Amino acid sequence: MYQTTPGLSKETPEAKAKRMQWWTEARFGMFLHWGLYSEAGGDWKGKPYKGNEHFMLYEKVPWKEYCSVLANHFNAQNFDADAWVRMARDAGMKYVVITAKHHDGFAMYNSPSSDYSIVKQTPFAKDPLKDIAAACKKYDLKFCVYYSLGRDWQDPDVPTNWPVKGGRSNTWDYPDEDAKVLSRYIERKVKPQLRELLTQYGEIGIVWFDTYELVNRKQSEELKKLVLSIQPNCIVNNRIGGSFGDYAVMEQEIGNTIRTSPWESCITMSGMWGYNKYDSVWKSPELLVRQLVEIVSKGGNYLLNVGPRGDGSFPDSAIARLSSIGKWMQLNGEAIYGTHPWRISGEMPHSIAVAENAAADNSMKDVLNDATSKKIFPEIRFTAKKNAVYIFANNINEKQFSVKALGSQSGEKIESVSLLGTGEKMRWKQNVEELILPLPGLKKGVVNIQVFKVILK
Repeated sequence: MYQTTPGLSKETPEAKAKRMQWWTEARFGMFLHWGLYSEAGGDWKGKPYKGNEHFMLYEKVPWKEYCSVLANHFNAQNFDADAWVRMARDAGMKYVVITAKHHDGFAMYNSPSSDYSIVKQTPFAKDPLKDIAAACKKYDLKFCVYYSLGRDWQDPDVPTNWPVKGGRSNTWDYPDEDAKVLSRYIERKVKPQLRELLTQYGEIGIVWFDTYELVNRKQSEELKKLVLSIQPNCIVNNRIGGSFGDYAVMEQEIGNTIRTSPWESCITMSGMWGYNKYDSVWKSPELLVRQLVEIVSKGGNYLLNVGPRGDGSFPDSAIARLSSIGKWMQLNGEAIYGTHPWRISGEMPHSIAVAENAAADNSMKDVLNDATSKKIFPEIRFTAKKNAVYIFANNINEKQFSVKALGSQSGEKIESVSLLGTGEKMRWKQNVEELILPLPGLKKGVVNIQVFKVILK
């Protein structure tokens, strides 16, 4: 027997697995936070603002002023959808999620149902999602859209209750929180815009909802039905609410254990989601690859964020990191795509103590909420596919290293070991307690994560 969700058509586990197969195999995607806040880029009225891409809330900016000041200057003269998606592809990413509408309520696409959009309010006056969708099709990446569900600071009917009543609502334009009727907003804005997103751009891989806030279970169910009625193969994350999501989202954190149900970590490349010229905390390419490897070793997908500038260009620091990740993925992608967790996700070499991060209590946080580890230390990770186990030697600088989980006492019989990227056969020695492997030297500047393919008998 299988579980069914009342009111939704029955879907067997096999059917769901087939619908999600591309996502499960992809393992790596690009998140794009791009909006009017990108045009502000860190300053409001001549001084740094609080709240980054949420600054409209933190600075209590009236939505009409927010729109008139920022939209009037938004011309995205350097926007190149082909270059964006090509950089994602070259970095080894398999899907792209773009903010179609963030919490500010501004549609970054052609929304016939709303005048509050990039097409109708900016000198740019074009639909960037159309170009991004076409580029995704060209480069064989899945095109996906982000939609802020339970927060919208332009609409008069969106109440919130986190962290207190009205805590994430527009109370400066619409002070009467009790007069707000969420169902009016859902019917007037959410459903029409979802229909637009699901009918204007061809196949949508994921509707990536955010912050369902006070959306109730019945409303979540109606939205899931709407999505599947238009695109039956579309995937929806758990932020639709009501337990109707196809996979769970962990924001700015990585769990401690292997999880067998589908999940994804969305993580910033720097300190913030949207572009901010004051954002100087960039993760190194090695740290970003480590995060990818750790997430995949535990059964998850890695959605790595880039915040383009208001002019449509990627920050140089983002471009450099995407290039470094791409060079590593070119050699080692086999150990990422289509893999699943092995018996264990990893081990510490020799006598180094395990230093796992405790998962943050991150059910809903804003802005600077990065709970991921920033430490680079020696560790071993594993993924698996068919009769292969992939060993990731992370930041191990000795001439050889040992893998305790593949000692002969594990019962695993080894046929061969090779180094990914070169295919070079490795000399190996398996004793009762460990598998001993040599570590080739690395060229300077290369990400210090070497991957070995172990074929089991």
